[in-house]
Amino acid sequence: MTSAGSHSGHLAALVRTAFWCGGEATAVASQRAWRAGLVLWLAAMIATPIALWTLGPASFAPMAMFGVLAHAVATSIPLITGWGWRRWLRLLVPFVIAVWLVEWFGVRTGLPFGSYDYTGSLQPQLLQIPIWVPIAWYMMLIPSWAVGSALARRERARFDWRHAALAATAFTAWDLYLDPQMVARSLWIWSMPGAYFGVPLLNYAGWWVVSFVLTLVLSPISLPRLPLLAIYSLTWLFQGLALGVFWGQPGPALWGFLAMGIFVLLSWRAEARRW
Repeated sequence: MTSAGSHSGHLAALVRTAFWCGGEATAVASQRAWRAGLVLWLAAMIATPIALWTLGPASFAPMAMFGVLAHAVATSIPLITGWGWRRWLRLLVPFVIAVWLVEWFGVRTGLPFGSYDYTGSLQPQLLQIPIWVPIAWYMMLIPSWAVGSALARRERARFDWRHAALAATAFTAWDLYLDPQMVARSLWIWSMPGAYFGVPLLNYAGWWVVSFVLTLVLSPISLPRLPLLAIYSLTWLFQGLALGVFWGQPGPALWGFLAMGIFVLLSWRAEARRW
């Protein structure tokens, strides 16, 4: 087999291992839990446009909340099965508290994202911040950590600046999808609509800075990279399809697809070279 053919074969085997088994040398029970979580999340994504067609626009907010919960479950399963409940909770609790505090400060001061307010669509809320917002950060920043880890070849080092920068950029690329669709559905409102499909550019600078700091401080070593890369990749595909086909937002669909797609391609190639 040629080196190119060998590389392609490694990549195909890697992808099968990630999506079907949830990683290498994974116990049967963990594999089953991973596949169940993946099915739940995919069902939520498929059900959302169906609900909009049948129930109307009012169904978007509850379906979005269901999607966040299902996505967070899919993200959590490889962490819990690989680390155990205690280590997972030691990550989850400070993560959620930190993001909530940043959002609370942001709504009141306009920093670091710009001036915005959440509407009443996402409930429940704690001091005007929907509880789903920190969960949404969690569900995608953790997979972005895996992207950064793959690209930075990070295994054991803590406080890795290169890893934090790559992970923050991969995470911010996802917001090229997220913010325009949520603003279009009035889940939150900007005081002064910005240059990127109504979203201020300051928002993306704020996303990068906050996710960089969170990654630098909280990101653990020994992440289960393969299933988390699978989650990042599926988000890239389904969000592009949702915005480009179902939500009628081809501009954000294109930019999000290109930006996240770069990280999807490079991270899988980096993982294949390790095999």
